[in-house]
Amino acid sequence: MARAVVVGAGLGGLAGAIALSRHGWDVTVLERRSEPDETGAGIAVWPNALRALDVLGPGPRGLGAQARAAGTVEVGGGIRTMSGRWLARTDTADLRRRQGDGVVVLRRPDLHALLRTAAPEVTTGVGVRRVDPGDAARPAVVHDDAGGEHPAELVVAADGLRSTIRAAVWPEAVPRPTGQTTFRLIAAHDLAEGGESWGNGALVGLGPLPGARTYLYAVVPTAEVPRDDHLPWLRARLAGWHDPIPSVLDAVEGPVLVHALEDLRPPRSWHHGRIALLGDAAHAMTPNLGQGAAQAFLDAVALAEEATDDPASLAAYEARRRPGAEAVARRSRRAGEVALWRSPLAVAARNALVAALPAGVAAAGLDRMLGTPDTPHQKETSS
Repeated sequence: MARAVVVGAGLGGLAGAIALSRHGWDVTVLERRSEPDETGAGIAVWPNALRALDVLGPGPRGLGAQARAAGTVEVGGGIRTMSGRWLARTDTADLRRRQGDGVVVLRRPDLHALLRTAAPEVTTGVGVRRVDPGDAARPAVVHDDAGGEHPAELVVAADGLRSTIRAAVWPEAVPRPTGQTTFRLIAAHDLAEGGESWGNGALVGLGPLPGARTYLYAVVPTAEVPRDDHLPWLRARLAGWHDPIPSVLDAVEGPVLVHALEDLRPPRSWHHGRIALLGDAAHAMTPNLGQGAAQAFLDAVALAEEATDDPASLAAYEARRRPGAEAVARRSRRAGEVALWRSPLAVAARNALVAALPAGVAAAGLDRMLGTPDTPHQKETSS
């Protein structure tokens, strides 16, 4: 049985480990943290991510069925101004007709727990010191920071934006700051309709969670963000925005997560010797299109389908996944920049263009990004 070592037990790493196990690999998962619980508030799981989860785990619909059951399907959404005027509405019934699924919103730790339950055992508290990439004649060897050695026919670098393995092999692929900071939180609020709102150099997104809870995320210029007292500042920053944003901010439960947004300068390649990059280690992107986890899940499925004990097989994985994933990353960064415009003339022009875009054109663009139900794991377009 061919051996694989997956470095990193986040969403992408666990998905990769599950997929490889189901394709007959003997999988070891290494995680530097002592407890790899996923931090985060909510996560929107788009139809392409659900289709990838459908092929993972037991049962005819795999982990996709469990994710659908654990979350709430959005019943409405779109883009609004900060005053609440709709610029574009999402026809969720049409989305389900075209894609076979809507957008499922659930707590990010709950999604991680589903994957953790289905994945091979995770060895925690073990970081990676270095990796010998191996070649066609010899295996790769992962050297951990406790002095252990892990030979393998495949090493999957799923260790995130600041991947230790990627930094050693592809040092030019470094995180790129966006100048934006995101706030994520959960509130005791029963949300009727989700979507995003854009205005005065900020954006706010809302999504329904089970248990009459709401997931809220906001993005603002980093230069505005204070060092502490984040929630009072955010309430003041978004004062005057349309309902229910103020009500959600008044009903926050638990921590407010604050992170500077970065994406990744693309590496020269996604594979070297027997090493393959996956998820954020390959194509970390901003959250504006809700595609970070989805693209990692698609990586996992494609890698398991393409990889063999011959390292030359990794070229097929890269050819299948890299063009589409990097296109989504570029599109996501552009979307975030446009949403945070604050010049009155630029904002007026942007809003007019969004409002004038025919629904069919918007739907076709979304379908190009998500693929279609009959070709769930195809290489996405690079446009």
